[in-house]
Amino acid sequence: MDPRLIASVRAEFTLPAAAEPPHAARTVVIGGHRAAGKSRLLPLVSALLGRPGLDLDIELEQRTGRSLREWVATDTEGFRAAERALFLSLPPGSCVAVGGGFLSHHPDALEGSYTLLVPISFETYRERLLQDTRRPRLRPGVSLEEELSAIYEQRTLLHRRVPTVGLGEFLRAMSPRSPE
Repeated sequence: MDPRLIASVRAEFTLPAAAEPPHAARTVVIGGHRAAGKSRLLPLVSALLGRPGLDLDIELEQRTGRSLREWVATDTEGFRAAERALFLSLPPGSCVAVGGGFLSHHPDALEGSYTLLVPISFETYRERLLQDTRRPRLRPGVSLEEELSAIYEQRTLLHRRVPTVGLGEFLRAMSPRSPE
């Protein structure tokens, strides 16, 4: 969770719940930008839902024996096809954290899913990615600063194509309701 956004998530939590809790047969997808904290939230969300959680990137590495960093750098198209295929093979009702590019590259694959969008400010995104040298470069032809800015802006726009539920809204939907 982005510490810069805690107040806005809290504010979202206090609003009347617009979202319903996800139905047991509906796949819950934890999505958002790289470094937003999706993998870190996965065990918490999965415990809250009472479902096992799966990190799509980790599962891809384990199944293929390939490093995502190397795979994205040398065969981005093959990686995107593999992540889509694995996601589509998951049983309905799964709880899955997807990689930072999934919402941008596969919005149609998310149709019918309950997509939880993990928020991150550009400042936190930038700080985390500048410190994390394990992640692959996505645009090695430009400076890292230019890459981070361009990818963040581009994906923010692309994420808007996907119907999502905010983190605060999700937590509100999952909280016990008071009798009316």
